[in-house]
Amino acid sequence: MASLNTHLKNPIYTPKINLNSPLFIKKSLFNHTQLCFSGKSMQKQAFRFICCAATEARDNGSPIMSPKASRIGEVRRVTKETNVHVKINLDGSGVADNNTGIPFLNHMLDQLASHGLFDVCVKAQGDIHIDDHHTNEDVALAIGTTLLQALGDRQGINRFGDFSAPLDEALVHVALDLSGRPHLSYDLSIPTERVGTYDTQLVEHFFQSMANTSGMTLHIRQLAGKNSHHIIEATFKAFARALRQATDYDVRRQGSIPSSKGVLTRS
Repeated sequence: MASLNTHLKNPIYTPKINLNSPLFIKKSLFNHTQLCFSGKSMQKQAFRFICCAATEARDNGSPIMSPKASRIGEVRRVTKETNVHVKINLDGSGVADNNTGIPFLNHMLDQLASHGLFDVCVKAQGDIHIDDHHTNEDVALAIGTTLLQALGDRQGINRFGDFSAPLDEALVHVALDLSGRPHLSYDLSIPTERVGTYDTQLVEHFFQSMANTSGMTLHIRQLAGKNSHHIIEATFKAFARALRQATDYDVRRQGSIPSSKGVLTRS
């Protein structure tokens, strides 16, 4: 096998690694080079290594730049209340490595990875001894900023996405537009105040915060459902599928920006 450096010309990180390890180079559909280990468990370890390697954000909440050709966003957000690190690969394979200190939120972020086929790494420490509000909000703000960075000028993407996800008796529809104009229209009727220890009021706040920083127009509608867990999980699954549609490339567009104005910005 040729050496790692022969193949990996533009590494995301250049840490000290053992070149005799069972490493191989995996090319994605968009020619983004990823570092992987042989085997399922080793592959997840490799992604954790790349995703959450220690890096230094120059400004609080500012993007940590990845190679231009890849659709990867990475953000660290540090406040007196939380310390959040997020990395998302839009052209991933559904790898999830999430630890926010809020078990139910971890479970929902895993849905984002699995059903969006994004690689999602979220690490957060926050003042959850008070409640989950600040951590939930700052994770969402960081995810939105990460998406904003990964999308860049949004050349060639579908831009729009919509999906209806059933989960047993629950059915939720999500439609979104990566327009650069933040907006949330939210219509969920969650019957209980908590799922586990998670305050169900935080679902709306999560999507509002993410829409604000990503520049996304987002509509969420509950069509059916009685079980709180099912309603919320169906929402995250529908969102993941809609976002996957919107971020996928439209081959007929041939790299042009999907707007009659010729630009998609947050202003």
